[in-house]
Amino acid sequence: MQGGGGARSEAGEPMVGQGATKGGGRGGFDAFQLVRQRQEFGGVIDARTLPRVVDRLAGAEAVPLAWRIAGTADASGRPAVAVAIEGGVPLECQGCLQAFTWPVQQRTLLLLARDEAELGRLDALDEHEVVLASAPLDARELVEDELLLTLPFAPRCTRTDCGVQPADAPAERAPSAFAALAGVRAPDAGKRRRGS
Repeated sequence: MQGGGGARSEAGEPMVGQGATKGGGRGGFDAFQLVRQRQEFGGVIDARTLPRVVDRLAGAEAVPLAWRIAGTADASGRPAVAVAIEGGVPLECQGCLQAFTWPVQQRTLLLLARDEAELGRLDALDEHEVVLASAPLDARELVEDELLLTLPFAPRCTRTDCGVQPADAPAERAPSAFAALAGVRAPDAGKRRRGS
């Protein structure tokens, strides 16, 4: 990771590193410059300072989350940034209403678009997420987006004394929606490939 004299957010955590400071401010960085120089930067952020996350967290203590953003390319050589986050966040179990730690380990590749036209084209043609990078990107927002994607809609703990059966318990599990669909597919559906 790049260190040293990067800009810092209002909460004090490092937001940008050397070579990625164009755009400045609260974590703004030039994503295409990051790709050209194959640099990365990161730090630790308190997840409780993220406005779209805070209401989903249990407790009141700080929630440190390590993050890293790296300039890279996809398999076709198109410019991209890899956003990685790691740590654990306290959530409230919807079964027993007790707090538990949800592990977070996420890495996402985001393709970079130079304008709205390229954004639409890449979004339609590629499985990766695409972000408009014609202006500096906000590192905090990217980290917050990735964290939101990892959080479960209805958190469940795995305590043995929890009143709700853990998701991986074999007994009386609800039938899979995909298994139900398999019973109604066309006779030759097994021979078809995705996208055909």
